[in-house]
Amino acid sequence: MQLHLSCSALGIKADQRQAIDLAAAHGFDCVDADGRYLAGLSSGELRDLLGDMESKKIGWALAGLAADIRASEEVFRSGLGGLPQNARALQAAGVRRVTTYVLPMSNTRTYLENFRFHAARLRECARILHDSGIRLGVEYVAPKTLWASQRYPFVHTMAEMRELIAEIGQPNVGLVIDSWHWYHAGDTAADIAALRASDVVSIDLNDAPAGVPKDQMVDGQRELPASTGVIDVAAFRGALAQIGFDGPVRAEPFNEAVRRMAPGEAATAAMRSLHAAGF
Repeated sequence: MQLHLSCSALGIKADQRQAIDLAAAHGFDCVDADGRYLAGLSSGELRDLLGDMESKKIGWALAGLAADIRASEEVFRSGLGGLPQNARALQAAGVRRVTTYVLPMSNTRTYLENFRFHAARLRECARILHDSGIRLGVEYVAPKTLWASQRYPFVHTMAEMRELIAEIGQPNVGLVIDSWHWYHAGDTAADIAALRASDVVSIDLNDAPAGVPKDQMVDGQRELPASTGVIDVAAFRGALAQIGFDGPVRAEPFNEAVRRMAPGEAATAAMRSLHAAGF
């Protein structure tokens, strides 16, 4: 598996070059790709960037989806219109993964309406990305404090997300699995072991706060991987190893103490947590 430094997940403010340097300095294998930055580079500037990355042995983990599937129709269509250019820029740079997430609730759409809505939007995005040889990873979001917060609960388990991916019906769509959401969904190591490695696009790692009832945990208050032991990271890691997953794995704690750290300190803490989790 590839150890992935995601500056945004740690609250680190860094541009593309700074993220690459930080990853290299702290022993990571790959970093997030900034599609907008890459699209603005000349061919010579891109060659220089990729040469610098090769010399530092840093690759690409993933980029965020440039079309906001959760936004209004106007905003989504605007993003979708720019997605082919964005995808071509990512392809030219060698980026092969793009990810997004699905909110687990709605006040206006029933489950079936929301299912059709997301399948249609994600299908359009996936087709464009497929033309550039890019995979689309979709993450389910599972805390009860989110899915029960609005009138209609929506997808918040691995099984439901697999049903949505099947409905999308595109060969380049797979799962983003976050240990935090895996835990909150009540998913198990057996659920991961039932997958193929090709079903998984990327992995996020977190731990949960100790002493807080599960149904009261808040999504933005997580802990670094393997820091409390609330989430069974050994079972999670073991199942990924069993299916042969070899893609990017990042710490994504959304933790205020980590956000307050200096960039190097936060990168060090993330790497230590990944090692503590057995990655």
